[in-house]
Amino acid sequence: MPQTPVLRATLAMGLVALLAACEQEAPPEVAEARPVRTITVAEQLTGERVTVAGTVESQVQADLGFRIGGRLAGRVVNVGDVVTAGQELARLDPADEENGLRAAEANLAAAEAQLVEAESNYVRQRQLYDRGFLARAGLERAEAARNTALSATDAARAQYGIAKRRLNDTVLLADAPGTVVAIGAEPGEVVNPGRMVVQIARDEGLDAVIDVPAGIIGDQPDLLAEITVALSQNPAVTARGRIREVAPRADAVTGTFRVRIGLIDPPAELRLGSAVTATTTLDPVGSIEVPASALTSLDGKAAVWVVDSASMSVALRPVTVDRFTPAAVVVLDGLAPGDVVVTAGVQALRPGQTVRLAGAAS
Repeated sequence: MPQTPVLRATLAMGLVALLAACEQEAPPEVAEARPVRTITVAEQLTGERVTVAGTVESQVQADLGFRIGGRLAGRVVNVGDVVTAGQELARLDPADEENGLRAAEANLAAAEAQLVEAESNYVRQRQLYDRGFLARAGLERAEAARNTALSATDAARAQYGIAKRRLNDTVLLADAPGTVVAIGAEPGEVVNPGRMVVQIARDEGLDAVIDVPAGIIGDQPDLLAEITVALSQNPAVTARGRIREVAPRADAVTGTFRVRIGLIDPPAELRLGSAVTATTTLDPVGSIEVPASALTSLDGKAAVWVVDSASMSVALRPVTVDRFTPAAVVVLDGLAPGDVVVTAGVQALRPGQTVRLAGAAS
């Protein structure tokens, strides 16, 4: 059936009403705060962190040996034994020294007898001279004989003292308490004077001994820098230490410098010979570090998103990067302690955007 003009007008008016209803303004959407992760920056000491391996040694290790040579008759200590001051460590065959002492005793007795005879003769000659029965020459000969006997007695007494001391030197004694860490001779060997027979680590403190490359130690090592020494098998066992001694010259083979670190109140687990690691920070300076994920760019320069704590909105702030570390960025300028910096979600932010802290750290 053909449509009439009235019908067409009615349909048009309905269509207009329908379109008007669809075009009504929708209610405004409320912008939702974007969740981000942040950190609160703080100034801290940073620098090149260096770790070097080493071992624990006694601060004083003494090589003990005999002052005379001879055949080692016996040794009464072994590696690991704890000794006290004055304890016998080893002994030489004393036969030769005993014979020498007996000969010195005999010579001293003979010299003392001759001295007594010379003294008596001098007294008699002096009496005769005083009475005029003896010439001056006779008295002088008696006096010379007495002086010769006196000198001979002094020499014999000195030889007796030497012989007695040599006999005493056949016994090696510990001069201080400590622990035996090395043995240099076995019973039956002939040892020369001064040869190390027993090495004692004295109970006078512990050192962590490390070999440091010349590039790390520098010309003037920081003797006041505190170093952390940890047990290699159990890094939870640690002790503080300070550099106590630096070798004046490098090792001819390795080119490293031997450094001794005095341990401060070391725990019992840090024993002689323990393998340890020494860790310190070279040239520490005050700086601010942020995670590498916080870094973005502004006009081709480094920048970070900083959260305004009052409005909870973000702003892009340019920063000056000092250097990069494996896990962080050291910021030289642009941030201050207490600033809240976004560390995750930085690529989806825009200036002035409201954020919600999904996880904060410092």
